[in-house]
Amino acid sequence: MSQECSAEFLIEPFEVGHPGAHVEAAFAAVRKLGFEPEIGPFGTTIKGESNLVMEAVKLLLDAATGSGATRVSVQVEVCGD
Repeated sequence: MSQECSAEFLIEPFEVGHPGAHVEAAFAAVRKLGFEPEIGPFGTTIKGESNLVMEAVKLLLDAATGSGATRVSVQVEVCGD
């Protein structure tokens, strides 16, 4: 049985209210795995089964950097036993 976890990510460059193609590409990548990104004031979060979250992180990194992101910060937190 896999653990639940969350991943929070921040994609740069960013402009409040006007996500660039690199941000939209990352969102589309995680949505392909069934996640709906929760957009917050300091980052965007996805939550779920750890193996699926890790797969989503790889996809979002590839999508964002392949679409012009200059930096992607990711923080993963284990949510329980």
